[in-house]
Order: sequence, then structure tokens, then C-alpha cells
Amino acid sequence: MARKKTAVEESLLTCPVRTRVTQTTWNKLKKLQQESGCQSIGEVARMILANEQITCFYKDVSLNAPMEEMALIRKELKTIGININQQTKWFHLSKSDAQRGFYALKTAQLYQQVGGKVEELLVIINRLAEKWLHVS
Repeated sequence: MARKKTAVEESLLTCPVRTRVTQTTWNKLKKLQQESGCQSIGEVARMILANEQITCFYKDVSLNAPMEEMALIRKELKTIGININQQTKWFHLSKSDAQRGFYALKTAQLYQQVGGKVEELLVIINRLAEKWLHVS
């Protein structure tokens, strides 16, 4: 599939520039290309020559564990929410007061689990706030 033609003739890359660089310079350009949103080393070189800003993206591996914990808690909260919905459905379909009482108690137990999970989330968020925001 051919690329689309541009309406602005000035934005076409028509003039080739060829140069050789040392291995050290090549490694620096390659590292910049991998850390930024640039697709090629040529794009990195064009941005440097045009004195444009290169935005680099870094991954903080110290956030991996808290993010995994929060994702797990989110999954558990979703499961608890589904169970609450099911209990509510059965509560409304039940005919006797004994059945309604049973489903009301089970739903209350599930809401207590939600409270515990929210507390876990708040602990994780407080740890992150202390680390990143230097909040005491």
C-alpha cells in the first residue's frame, strides 16, 4: 500500500543528507531513537538538525509492584461487584422474608469485603504519595 500524498510540498523530504558517524555517536542516536517516539535514526537526526524538541519516555520499574497490586485489587473489586449484582437479583426474585434476609446478609458481607479492598488501595496510594510527592 502506497503512502498518501501530502498537500504541503514543503513537508516532503526530497533532499538527501548522507554522513558517517562513529560507533559512539551511532549508539547515542540509537538510544535516543529507542527512548523517544521516533521511528528511525534518520528522524532523530532530522529533529536534532531542525533544533526540535525530542520527547523521551522512561519506564520506572519501581512502580511495577504497586501497579500489579492495584490491578489485582481492581480485578477482585470487579468480581465482588458482580457477586453483589447477582445477590441483588436473587433478593428481588425471592418470595419469602427468610430468603430475602439470607440474600441481604450475603450482600452485606460482600460490601464489607469492598471496604477492606478500598483500605488496601488507600495504603498503596499513600505509599506512592510519600515516595513521589514527598508528603508526610
